[in-house]
Amino acid sequence: MILAFSIVVIICSLILTLLVLLHKGRGGGLSDLFGGGVSSSLGGSSVAERNLDRITIGVGLIWFASIVALGLLYKLG
Repeated sequence: MILAFSIVVIICSLILTLLVLLHKGRGGGLSDLFGGGVSSSLGGSSVAERNLDRITIGVGLIWFASIVALGLLYKLG
Protein backbone atom coordinates (compact mmCIF):
# COMPACT_ATOMS: atom_id res chain seq x y z
CA MET A 1 0.00 0.00 0.00
CA ILE A 2 2.86 2.36 0.80
CA LEU A 3 4.37 1.66 -2.61
CA ALA A 4 1.11 2.53 -4.37
CA PHE A 5 0.79 5.86 -2.56
CA SER A 6 4.45 6.62 -3.22
CA ILE A 7 3.94 6.08 -6.94
CA VAL A 8 0.85 8.32 -6.89
CA VAL A 9 2.83 11.07 -5.12
CA ILE A 10 5.66 10.86 -7.67
CA ILE A 11 3.29 10.97 -10.65
CA CYS A 12 1.25 13.83 -9.17
CA SER A 13 4.45 15.77 -8.42
CA LEU A 14 5.57 15.52 -12.02
CA ILE A 15 2.14 16.49 -13.35
CA LEU A 16 1.92 19.44 -10.94
CA THR A 17 5.31 20.67 -12.09
CA LEU A 18 4.17 20.64 -15.70
CA LEU A 19 0.83 22.27 -14.89
CA VAL A 20 2.41 25.09 -12.91
CA LEU A 21 4.82 25.77 -15.75
CA LEU A 22 1.86 26.05 -18.15
CA HIS A 23 0.14 28.71 -16.03
CA LYS A 24 0.09 32.29 -17.16
CA GLY A 25 2.98 34.34 -15.94
CA ARG A 26 3.66 37.97 -16.72
CA GLY A 27 3.91 37.49 -20.45
CA GLY A 28 2.15 34.34 -21.45
CA GLY A 29 0.75 31.01 -20.55
CA LEU A 30 -1.35 28.32 -22.08
CA SER A 31 -3.83 30.74 -23.62
CA ASP A 32 -1.10 32.74 -25.39
CA LEU A 33 0.55 29.55 -26.57
CA PHE A 34 -2.54 28.66 -28.60
CA GLY A 35 -3.29 32.16 -29.88
CA GLY A 36 -5.62 33.39 -27.16
CA GLY A 37 -3.50 36.39 -26.28
CA VAL A 38 -6.04 38.91 -27.56
CA SER A 39 -8.91 37.53 -25.50
CA SER A 40 -6.86 37.20 -22.33
CA SER A 41 -5.69 40.83 -22.53
CA LEU A 42 -9.27 42.08 -22.73
CA GLY A 43 -10.05 41.29 -19.11
CA GLY A 44 -11.23 37.89 -17.94
CA SER A 45 -9.28 34.71 -18.16
CA SER A 46 -9.83 32.35 -21.06
CA VAL A 47 -11.47 28.96 -20.92
CA ALA A 48 -8.09 27.27 -21.23
CA GLU A 49 -6.73 29.11 -18.19
CA ARG A 50 -9.80 28.33 -16.10
CA ASN A 51 -9.65 24.65 -17.03
CA LEU A 52 -5.94 24.61 -16.29
CA ASP A 53 -6.68 26.08 -12.85
CA ARG A 54 -9.28 23.40 -12.16
CA ILE A 55 -7.00 20.57 -13.26
CA THR A 56 -4.13 21.95 -11.16
CA ILE A 57 -6.33 22.18 -8.07
CA GLY A 58 -7.62 18.63 -8.61
CA VAL A 59 -4.15 17.14 -9.01
CA GLY A 60 -2.98 19.16 -6.01
CA LEU A 61 -5.76 17.73 -3.86
CA ILE A 62 -4.89 14.19 -4.95
CA TRP A 63 -1.23 14.90 -4.14
CA PHE A 64 -2.14 16.28 -0.69
CA ALA A 65 -4.41 13.33 0.14
CA SER A 66 -1.67 10.90 -0.89
CA ILE A 67 0.86 12.66 1.35
CA VAL A 68 -1.55 12.47 4.30
CA ALA A 69 -2.26 8.80 3.59
CA LEU A 70 1.47 8.03 3.42
CA GLY A 71 2.01 9.80 6.74
CA LEU A 72 -0.76 7.80 8.39
CA LEU A 73 0.53 4.52 6.94
CA TYR A 74 4.07 5.23 8.18
CA LYS A 75 2.71 6.12 11.64
CA LEU A 76 0.66 2.93 11.88
CA GLY A 77 3.29 0.65 10.44
